Amino acid sequence: MIERQQTKQRMSRIVKHNGVIYLCGQVCEDATQGIKVQTQTMLDKVEQLLLEAGSDKEHMLSATIYLKDMQHFAQMNEVWDAWVPEGHAPARACVTADMARDALLVEISVIAAEK
Repeated sequence: MIERQQTKQRMSRIVKHNGVIYLCGQVCEDATQGIKVQTQTMLDKVEQLLLEAGSDKEHMLSATIYLKDMQHFAQMNEVWDAWVPEGHAPARACVTADMARDALLVEISVIAAEK
């Protein structure tokens, strides 16, 4: 069975299937901020969605991070490393990508297991 939450015309923010949770791409709260703030507020949104879906950071399976420019890689990783619980890092990819809005510097897509 597939369960969709917070569904709109283009996407669902959360999709659950066979104990796996898929989150749509998440971006920051305020795109006028720098990479560290954008990364932190983006991860805060991920954490909230995981909780709503019945999971948490320790159950992340995979994360794909999209950066507007790889010059932000080290600063984004500082925030990421502090956010991910030690010993619970998911499989991860990080790529450069065009963003939906010019001011966005980072976006993430997460897959997690239910608790």
